[in-house]
Parts: sequence; structure tokens; C-alpha cells
Amino acid sequence: MAEQALALCASIDLKDGELAVPFDVVYQGQTCRAFAIRFEGQVHAYLNRCAHVAMEMDYQPNRFFDSTGRWLICATHGAMYQPETGVCRGGPCRGNLVKIDLAEWDGVVHWHTAYNLKPLDF
Repeated sequence: MAEQALALCASIDLKDGELAVPFDVVYQGQTCRAFAIRFEGQVHAYLNRCAHVAMEMDYQPNRFFDSTGRWLICATHGAMYQPETGVCRGGPCRGNLVKIDLAEWDGVVHWHTAYNLKPLDF
């Protein structure tokens, strides 16, 4: 099946180290929550699923960054992930976040359909 780019949000909706924009994707046959963020000017998206135990990570709705705005943190387990890569850098880890490809043009952030979801393997 062909990949599609779908409009997710206006570019101004994503501010560095602040609130995420949530959306749903199909991953391994299940509908799952995902989130988009901006970090150091670039947009990134991941499944909202901690790699330690498959639980949603946000500690308040759409809040994933720690107090420094430097790390994505799982509210339940304390695992810390690099916002630009999804690689786990601290806390209990059993892998990395599942990345979702994004693109940004003409003031709109687009995500690439679920066929392009990929677990990171570093």
C-alpha cells in the first residue's frame, strides 16, 4: 500500500520543548496514540508508548518534556529519551521509541502513514 503524507497540525502549534500534538496511528494492527513535538527547531513524532513497558508516557495531557525541556520522560517509569532520535538514555530501558516520519512545508506539519512506522534499533 502506498505511503501518504497527511496534515497533522499548523507549524506554529509545535513550540520547542513544549506541548505535543497527539494523533492516532495503526501500529501492528492496533490503533495507538502518537505525539509530535518540536525540539531545536525540528519536528519529531513517536508512538506514545514507553519502551520499558508499553504504557503511555505523558505525565499530563500532551506533556512529554522534563522540566529542562531537554529530554522526553516517561511519567510512570522515569525512562528518558532523546527528543531528536527517540533513543533511551536513562532509566529503565528495553529499547527505544518507535519513530514516525514527519515533514514540514508551507506552515503545516505532515505525518507519513503508519506503513512507515519503524522501531529504532541502535
